[in-house]
Amino acid sequence: RVLSLELSKDRDVERIHGSGINTLDIEPVEGRYMLSGSSDGVIVLYDLENLNRKPSYTCKALFSVGRSHPDVHSFSVETVQWYPHDTGMFTSSSFDRTLKIWDTNTLQPADTFHFEGTVYSHHMSPVATKHCLIAVGTTSPKVQLCDLKSGSSSHILQGHRQAVLAVSWSPRHEYVLATGSADGKVKLWDVRRASGCLSTLDQYNGEKSKASSETANTAHNGRVNGLCYTSDGLHLLTIGTDDRMRLWNSSTGENTLVNYGAVCNESRKGLKFAISCGCNPEFAFVPYGSTIAVYTIFTGELITMLRGHYSTVNCCVFQPHFQELYSGSKDCNVLAWIPAPREPLPDDTSEKSLPQQHLNPAYEDAWSSSDDE
Repeated sequence: RVLSLELSKDRDVERIHGSGINTLDIEPVEGRYMLSGSSDGVIVLYDLENLNRKPSYTCKALFSVGRSHPDVHSFSVETVQWYPHDTGMFTSSSFDRTLKIWDTNTLQPADTFHFEGTVYSHHMSPVATKHCLIAVGTTSPKVQLCDLKSGSSSHILQGHRQAVLAVSWSPRHEYVLATGSADGKVKLWDVRRASGCLSTLDQYNGEKSKASSETANTAHNGRVNGLCYTSDGLHLLTIGTDDRMRLWNSSTGENTLVNYGAVCNESRKGLKFAISCGCNPEFAFVPYGSTIAVYTIFTGELITMLRGHYSTVNCCVFQPHFQELYSGSKDCNVLAWIPAPREPLPDDTSEKSLPQQHLNPAYEDAWSSSDDE
């Protein structure tokens, strides 16, 4: 299904935003409601379900926190995220130096955290049961941890030298956090440990001579502005302004040396890319200019480029229940990419005489559906 993703001919996402869309998130409970945040501070909540059951439909915006809303962000919204366990709450962070915790039903902020610098990224753990920490990356090199229970942001993680552009909790270990910074480093932290980070990822796997000036481990030779764990938490994919994407073994910190080729990345801020979930092999969906590049994660193969936006794509999000993709762009549009419907097969032909589907042989299975084999 992922290999046949195409711009949906039958599904539109209602156009509400009058400004570029920076961030999208689909709630993990039902996979039905989607949030978007744009550069004028507006947040929109969509229902992705086809309510009137017609073949062609528009995903309706249910609510928005528009420019006239008293609590709207005053600058660009860079990250929106649903509370991972129910749809009654969502979070947003912005260049206005705040992180807001919203009550979905009243569309009022239940809490607001203030920071000294621009907020590039925040993330809540999808698996945490023992803590309610939101990790926040700002212009400060210190990673901030905000506690939803106490309403304070007392914890900080120190170790980066420049702004923290991307943060992501491990989906496997609830206390492990990955952070990517403009200093070219990716650090893994256990937030229970006060002594600093667990490890700093090294693109050379320790093989560069320590005598050289390159003693500090770097993950990229540019700013690290995107990171995403695979759904099992065993690997971490990072992207940098050195036009490189790297896949790391998240338990050993080893660079797996998968070669994705040059991945054009001119973003001055965080880049929101997505990884499929429940596919074999898994795919990465990476904003690439006005297109979305689809890579197989473990071989580095560029499978296809999804074209449809008129301007820079800033973010994409994967809907794992139906293997669909949604993307947001500077062109103010949210586009839906859905698997192409397969042609119905005539009943009487045997499978052998059918022309092979145009499918990469790597993804064909060896099962047969006939009984006598």
